[in-house]
Amino acid sequence: MDKTYPSASAAIEGMRDGITLMSGGFGLCGNPENLIKAVHAAGHQDLDIISNNCGIDGVGLGVLLDAGRVRSMTGSYVGENKTFERLFLSGQLKVTLVPQGTLAERIRAGGAGIGGFYTPTGYGTPVAEGKEVREIDGRWYVLEAPLRADFSLIKAWKGDRHGNLIYRHTANNFNQAMATAGAITVAEVEELVEPGELDPNFVHTPGIFVDRIIVGESYDKQIEFRTTREA
Repeated sequence: MDKTYPSASAAIEGMRDGITLMSGGFGLCGNPENLIKAVHAAGHQDLDIISNNCGIDGVGLGVLLDAGRVRSMTGSYVGENKTFERLFLSGQLKVTLVPQGTLAERIRAGGAGIGGFYTPTGYGTPVAEGKEVREIDGRWYVLEAPLRADFSLIKAWKGDRHGNLIYRHTANNFNQAMATAGAITVAEVEELVEPGELDPNFVHTPGIFVDRIIVGESYDKQIEFRTTREA
């Protein structure tokens, strides 16, 4: 039952080139920083990434983009990433943009074993091209497929050795859903405690969904876009 690994590099053992990789985070909030760095250090190529966005230049998933390791990106936001923009416009990066709520539900459906769902979001737009549409109670809906990954990399605030996780505020974002949608789910936490120390009423992700867990270190927690006012 002890799912702890000694390092981020050890926790991604078995990862290979060409896999589908989910990574939690929204902007730079709730990013599994240490696990992303481990993927970069391991040199894995041709990654198909599913994430809300792809970090910023040189930060978060941006380090994988900068190194030319990403084959495709499925997400809802380009963000402040000039490398992302350049690779997309030059045709070097395949990009699938998904409405943010639809992205969240596709990931949740993948984790719940749901074969698909209908949503009105995107009907009549390029988002619906090539997809089944259906009229339900006088309104048109688009059939969206679930999303799953070979590896899900997630970030939590606290966890125990059994893999039970608690997220902190908005750093939950996509992490909770992605924890259920990976064939192998690896979590990094800021604080690791012994089983029984977490109040089960506050556990967001039960350990049954988590395969491996590490304690992260040296968090930078950068702000994606800083806005200030004059004093």
